[in-house]
Amino acid sequence: MPDDFNKRSLLNYMLDIEKEISTKKYGLVFEEHKEKIDEILEKNTPVFSEVEELFINNGSKLNFLIEGDNLSSLKLLLKTHKGKIDMIFIDPPYNTGNKDFIYDDDYVDYDDGFKHSKWLSFMEKRLAIAKQLLSQEGFIFICIDDKEAAQLKLLCDEVFGPEHYEKTDYIQVRYADKTLKSDMRYHKQIEQILVYRKSFSARPYLKPEKYSYDKFIYSIEEKEKGKCIELGGKKVEIFEPSQYKIVKNKIGFREGLKEIWATGTILNGNSSGRFFRDFLDGRKEKDGLGILYKVHGIGDDQYDFRYFTGPKKATATKGKYYQGVPNSKLEDGAEKTVPIPNFYDMAGDFGNIRHEGGVDFNSGKKPVKLMNIYIDYFERKDIKVLDFFAGSGSTGHSVITQNGKDGGTRTFILCTDNQNNICKDKTYKRISNVIKDTGSEVSLKYYQVDYIPIEEKLYYEYANELLKHIKELVEIENGINFKENGEVTIILTDEELEIYLDNLHQSTAVSTIYLGHDVLTDGVQEAKLKEMGVNINIILLHSLIGNA
Repeated sequence: MPDDFNKRSLLNYMLDIEKEISTKKYGLVFEEHKEKIDEILEKNTPVFSEVEELFINNGSKLNFLIEGDNLSSLKLLLKTHKGKIDMIFIDPPYNTGNKDFIYDDDYVDYDDGFKHSKWLSFMEKRLAIAKQLLSQEGFIFICIDDKEAAQLKLLCDEVFGPEHYEKTDYIQVRYADKTLKSDMRYHKQIEQILVYRKSFSARPYLKPEKYSYDKFIYSIEEKEKGKCIELGGKKVEIFEPSQYKIVKNKIGFREGLKEIWATGTILNGNSSGRFFRDFLDGRKEKDGLGILYKVHGIGDDQYDFRYFTGPKKATATKGKYYQGVPNSKLEDGAEKTVPIPNFYDMAGDFGNIRHEGGVDFNSGKKPVKLMNIYIDYFERKDIKVLDFFAGSGSTGHSVITQNGKDGGTRTFILCTDNQNNICKDKTYKRISNVIKDTGSEVSLKYYQVDYIPIEEKLYYEYANELLKHIKELVEIENGINFKENGEVTIILTDEELEIYLDNLHQSTAVSTIYLGHDVLTDGVQEAKLKEMGVNINIILLHSLIGNA
């Protein structure tokens, strides 16, 4: 019998592999792993419990810090924030094999044969929920380095769709090593941030800037007529050094030109660059050094030509070209937008962040300056921001400082485990420090993830336990402190409903009530609630189950 069972198990396993191979044409294939948290969630439902003594109450809109496994936190946030999060910024473990990624209470080391599949299983579950949490205009920003960058890109293509990939940013996190080191072959300077959007309606905000002519200070004086040739179907005038003069003016003007160092590589992205690349090096020997070329038919500004200069030395590889104002319709003081870059030199900022926010954090800390770059993707100043690998709390710090700069009302939700007491000693402490140091009117609630056993139980057997934690869900969904709130209330019994209705005329500010699943309203009660403009949300017990 055991042999037959093993044979059937092996056959079923092989059939599953065959099905996977025959159906999956492109993308990631990895061994899926089950975490201990998965086993916990099969037998329990997560709930939020407030740690009231850690409440920072400044009377403003609430922000939230959640201590616990982030998979449990995300499942609960699906109950309150599905489709409501505008920005997700995460800095997950990079899986370097250097004790940065814990899976099932053990570090995944470099020699683990399942190191990639464990990491992908871990990330896939969380990113799948992150996608559901994002609003239609939302973006997710994911930090990574080259250990898992390729795998993460494929995973995100599957989760969010390759059509929603925006770009990869390259962040210089340290300066080039100027000292000799014998313990490394390569000195890594760059990390990456993958950017994905929820839908095609998500568009980054391109800030308008006043157009400046300050760099358009050159003009070219043609002293004599140059020699005309035809090259590549273009008319080209060739001027000897004595036949032209380049004039540099003190201020920019609309008819001026901007001088740009030019190589084939730099200019490969436009027609001028391609033409320059194709002929300039070859002309150097034929025409001599210091030659000016006036190429007709390739201008994309108010001019229908471009000026190019060849190298002035035989050993030089660079020339210059001169560009006019890109849009001849631009008026003085007109506004323009510029593309968002995908490279940022932040080595100096990374070198100075050890104690940023008043807490020491040895790895994974990101500069506030970097985070603010991504907050600026949104024109709105009231966005909801989520970080479910919160670490030292850089995301919350960034939101607070950005609101302080522009008067915004952005809010954040931070989720982190409490390994080595990080949530209380690092994340909470940092946010507390920032609020105090900046004098910001920021309020913060501290939640812990708890679990209620549900295995082999019917709803009514754990209903009362679940309802004890409805307050936290109402608070985080509405961004309110329930005890001091006059607009939202919770009613769990028929008696509480009667008392509420008797005093409704005195509490006209209340706009929403949450009714327990077994509270019954009659026609008269419903009519009064409707007359007073009160919205009714029925608390359905099954909706409170975190792993439903």
